[in-house]
Amino acid sequence: MRILASVIILVAIFVFNSCTAKPQNTASSRTAKAFDEAGLHLLMEKVSPRDFSLSLLERETRSLGSYRGKVVFLNFWATWCGPCRVEMPSMEALYNKFSDKGLEILAVNCGEDQATVRSFIENEGFSFPVLLDLDGKVTFSYGIQAIPTTYLIDRDGMIISRLVGSIDWNTPKIHTALESLLNNGL
Repeated sequence: MRILASVIILVAIFVFNSCTAKPQNTASSRTAKAFDEAGLHLLMEKVSPRDFSLSLLERETRSLGSYRGKVVFLNFWATWCGPCRVEMPSMEALYNKFSDKGLEILAVNCGEDQATVRSFIENEGFSFPVLLDLDGKVTFSYGIQAIPTTYLIDRDGMIISRLVGSIDWNTPKIHTALESLLNNGL
């Protein structure tokens, strides 16, 4: 009789725990599935990013930490980089579609002077924030070896994905993945 009672208690605990954990796991698994379908790989574990402060083209300084609570698309690039130039219009499309829903794009220019960067951004008509890493310290601290390199940072301020290379960010599958991350988290 004691064995039967113990088994019933253990089954009840298992059922209760699995029922209470499902809603949270369902949202994060939905987001993970959307990322997988979009070809965006999630890190096995979230990673805390290195905070930094850099000047915007408008000369005011911003820190990465000031964007906590938003999903941050942190992109390292340069004007001379062909693949960077190819992907930037799709980044602009994301910014226009999702900035009012909590997505922030921070495009960190790797070591070029302000005049060169400003001319490029104005000629192309990009509206997302551009930060200047004039001395390359932030680029180095993130271990950037090739550009473009993009990090996705969740609302909790943790890196969840890293992509090296250029892609078209303005696709329905990537939109679905970002919408899920913005709405459900990970």
